[in-house]
Amino acid sequence: MSKRDPVLTPELVKILKIFIFSSLALVLVFSFFDGYRANNSGEDRTFRVSDSNRLYFQNVRSIHYEREIRQDAAMTLFRHRKRLQTDTLPTLDPLIILNPQKDEAYIYFELTHAEWPILIKVTSSEGVESIEFANGNNQDHFNFFKKLTPTIDQNARYELVLGDKTFPLWNDEIEKDVVKTVAEDYFRLLDYTN
Repeated sequence: MSKRDPVLTPELVKILKIFIFSSLALVLVFSFFDGYRANNSGEDRTFRVSDSNRLYFQNVRSIHYEREIRQDAAMTLFRHRKRLQTDTLPTLDPLIILNPQKDEAYIYFELTHAEWPILIKVTSSEGVESIEFANGNNQDHFNFFKKLTPTIDQNARYELVLGDKTFPLWNDEIEKDVVKTVAEDYFRLLDYTN
């Protein structure tokens, strides 16, 4: 009887060890970068809402909002319950729109008792800034919202300028809290961190 050659020679064991440990190291390294994959779908994910964020908003946060279901657009509008409601003064209220068909959420500014375009004068410790806005699409409202939200935490004073008339906007703490709450809820819906 001849002696058989061993299948697992010391050289083959060394090669297998190198291959197995390098594979495990690559898997471990790539698992840390899983969230940084390239988006090659061509789809705009700016307004995309994850299921968990949508459920949290609808089940926990939506109690602070009045809900209006728009059958014609297949969307649901959420207006904060504590917003200023007046019959004469112009108001500008942010509202959240959920689109369940596309799994998206939008921010929209509802202007009452006035006409577009508007000018908002923001007076803060950094100076006076004027922000012009004409009613636009989802991206325009989102960009306008991103310009306004940093100033809310700075205890800024807002004025709505319509032609030659100026009206106070969000001038008491309750109104500012409404805008802060809408901002927090909307940014949480989008997982927006900037």
